[in-house]
Amino acid sequence: MRGYNIWRPIMLILVALLTRSLVTNLCVLFGMAPDSASSVAMFAMIIVAFVMYNRMMKRRRK
Repeated sequence: MRGYNIWRPIMLILVALLTRSLVTNLCVLFGMAPDSASSVAMFAMIIVAFVMYNRMMKRRRK
């Protein structure tokens, strides 16, 4: 377990969940149906998680 950073996965999960709630609230605020807003938010959450993971791994390789 040497070199393992516990904050990276926690930060990844928190950012993904915060993105999901923010996108859901914005979509509902602009008049989208709650089911559609949830689907858009899930898609945004996955994209943000992939981007953040790639950025964390890029820094780690160097």
